[in-house]
Amino acid sequence: MADERAADQHVGDESCAAVSSGGMPHRLARAVGDFGEDQACRELESRGWELLDRNWRCAAGEIDIVARDGDTVVFCEVKTRRSARFGSPVEAVTPAKAARLRRLAGLWLRARARDRTGDSGPGGPAGARRALRTADIRVDVIGIVVPRQGPCEIEHLRGVC
Repeated sequence: MADERAADQHVGDESCAAVSSGGMPHRLARAVGDFGEDQACRELESRGWELLDRNWRCAAGEIDIVARDGDTVVFCEVKTRRSARFGSPVEAVTPAKAARLRRLAGLWLRARARDRTGDSGPGGPAGARRALRTADIRVDVIGIVVPRQGPCEIEHLRGVC
């Protein structure tokens, strides 16, 4: 894992007005979160990353995005907010949450090794399931601010733990 921590900031090209403000607060929060994860996936794919898994769940928790950045498998936590009024979305990822993401990464790798018996399973198509070296992993956090109007703001912190 890279020890360096780099922060990329990017203002998206798409309008974020597509997120509906109707419904109950929980549904709105879920819609904003789903929209943010969609934006994060588009951003990563535009950088040439290969998406390996999305919203992978186990008894210990969930990983929002698993992707390949060159030879590195990256486990991404996506935090989405309607504004930065109470701080950047990435500030919501505490050291304890980062450590939990690292443990979940190990669980995902073990589950993937078990799944490599030939069926594609939840990890995607069999062609994308080539062998992974566990030394080449990283945990990133992607923060997305979804304003009521205008483009999304994306902040990507690399190698948080």
